[in-house]
Amino acid sequence: MHKQNKALIGGALLAMACATSTPAAATELVYYPFNPSFGGNPLNGSVLLNSALATNRHKDPDIGNDDFGIEQKTPLQQFNETLERSILSRLASAASSQIVGPDGRFVPGTLETDSFTINVVDVGNGVLTITTIDKFTGATTTFQVSQ
Repeated sequence: MHKQNKALIGGALLAMACATSTPAAATELVYYPFNPSFGGNPLNGSVLLNSALATNRHKDPDIGNDDFGIEQKTPLQQFNETLERSILSRLASAASSQIVGPDGRFVPGTLETDSFTINVVDVGNGVLTITTIDKFTGATTTFQVSQ
């Protein structure tokens, strides 16, 4: 009977402790951004940059190279690139003249060259879908334009 009394007294003390305890209070959580890119204090920028630089283990293979990422080309290479751009521009003009009518609007249909197939499809409501297919690789590019 002595053990039952201890259990009753312990239970009674626990019940009184629970009854007399104050209710828990909570406040709302508020997010304050640290990174200045996301609205944080601009003075944190130098701290973040220094931390990133200190932990960066990657080295630039072109460090000390003062060409600012510009590849040095010979005059012959520059001429060939200019000639290639000029020819591609003329080809694009010739192709676009065949898919654009005299009124300046696209004409639905298909244009085939040695390397490309260009499909112009009227999808309705004045919207056209233009798909370019590379015959050698099968790569496609699709975009929509409105008349």
